[in-house]
Amino acid sequence: MKIILLKDHRHLGRRGEEVDVKPGYGRNFLLPHGLALVASDANRRYFEEQREKIEAQHVEERDEAQAIADKLAGLRLEIAKKAGETETLYGSVTATEVADALEAQGIEVDRRRIDLEGGIKTLGEHEVRILLHSEVTAEITVVVVPEE
Repeated sequence: MKIILLKDHRHLGRRGEEVDVKPGYGRNFLLPHGLALVASDANRRYFEEQREKIEAQHVEERDEAQAIADKLAGLRLEIAKKAGETETLYGSVTATEVADALEAQGIEVDRRRIDLEGGIKTLGEHEVRILLHSEVTAEITVVVVPEE
């Protein structure tokens, strides 16, 4: 199934690209969520007419993401977790816990945008990437300390 992407999608492509996806994924996810249009001549013309509006929205989203990234620059979060004698955690630090710690600092970030690269399973400092926008990425330091 050929579609035209209306928003950047990490694994498919950038806005405006015409890509081929499996019919079920396109019909059941991308189209109902407004992320894509079926690649027909009429939709191609519609997309070209709307390109300026979509570009302006994209720039606005990027600027908002950059403002959040500026707030996150150099931020250190401390998370307390139960740990064993070998400094390994019982469980791991999750993206939800990082998002909650950020929210306590007054910064709201969707947990799905937090990239833990396999999880945090030891005590100490860890660099965590936050994918705020397709063009904006922020890095924070998460310090995992033993729970008392």
